[in-house]
Amino acid sequence: MLKFLLLANKQGHVRLTKYYEYSEISERTTLEADLIRKVLARSENQCSFLDYRDYKVVYRRYASLYFMIGIDHEENEMAILEFIHLLVEVMDMYFNKVCELDIMCNLEKAHMILDEMISNGYIVETNK
Repeated sequence: MLKFLLLANKQGHVRLTKYYEYSEISERTTLEADLIRKVLARSENQCSFLDYRDYKVVYRRYASLYFMIGIDHEENEMAILEFIHLLVEVMDMYFNKVCELDIMCNLEKAHMILDEMISNGYIVETNK
């Protein structure tokens, strides 16, 4: 099950968040700051999976955006990595070569795409 999805740029600014389980706002902000700091500190040669608190985090960088998904320990990391790629392909098709500015200016449309693909923390749609 997916626990959260974060999009952040190379400077560490959060551009999109979606949580699939309840947590306090203060807990969310510390999670985001710590996780983004850890992901940005990793080199290109390191694996795209890391353990963070009670989550396994799968991330992938596309252009200037980092896509990070927190999952429980029963989920398949490679499937999530493929899902991130699918999500980027869908956003590319919708926004015609998606960039950070497209997501920031059309936040409700980005959330709509996520809601169509993920329901209650489970991936429900994998068809472009």
